[in-house]
Amino acid sequence: MSDWLGLGGQRVLVAGAGGIGSALAEAFAEAGARVVVADVNPAGLASLDPRVHPLEVDLSTTAGCDHAIARAAAELGGLDVLVHAVGVNHRVPILDTSDADWDRMITVNLTSAFRLGRAAGKLMVAAGYGRQVYCSSVSSLLAHPDHGPYAASKGGLNQLIRVMAREWAADGVTVNAVAPGYVETDLTRGHLDKPGVREHYTSLIPAGRLGTTGDLTGPALFLASRQAAFVTGHVLYVDGGRTLV
Repeated sequence: MSDWLGLGGQRVLVAGAGGIGSALAEAFAEAGARVVVADVNPAGLASLDPRVHPLEVDLSTTAGCDHAIARAAAELGGLDVLVHAVGVNHRVPILDTSDADWDRMITVNLTSAFRLGRAAGKLMVAAGYGRQVYCSSVSSLLAHPDHGPYAASKGGLNQLIRVMAREWAADGVTVNAVAPGYVETDLTRGHLDKPGVREHYTSLIPAGRLGTTGDLTGPALFLASRQAAFVTGHVLYVDGGRTLV
């Protein structure tokens, strides 16, 4: 039972350093996987677990996404697992949302998932094996105010992973997502620190607390493991019951 998940020696690319991405990269490394983390931010890469290999690359472009997959596969000798943990948000009402804000959130949150998934999918389908895990959000299901582009990107992501899962299932490739609830990360901390916000969000969660990045690592590692070989096209809400109310 020492390697029940079968992640020892697995070749993993995590897209996104900092917060959830860094926590997932560390958890995969702890499970014995070999891990590359890709991000455009040198500071985020510098703070990674020393067992993880950093790759500085701009994932907002097709060339950057293709480069990240190719470099990771070359460094690791192939690619077994892709984890997409890239995300940005800008909380404003739709009437105040600029075209630039819309384009940035859709590009970073959704288009990068398509581009990375497509590039990794080519390798995995050819190899007859692969696991892809994406970070969605409860915003993909709930209609939070001031979340228009973000919610649209996550809702689109949910449907994208379903189609990828359908197309690649016969080739041994599974595609799933974890959908966090209110988790304190670099992306959310500034908003949560505003007066009354943390208390308000906590009151909406049946579990009575905000999530942590550690709450996401177990579900994500399971979906990337051999134990989840017959699970595909699934969005797993990790939210302390937030989507129940």
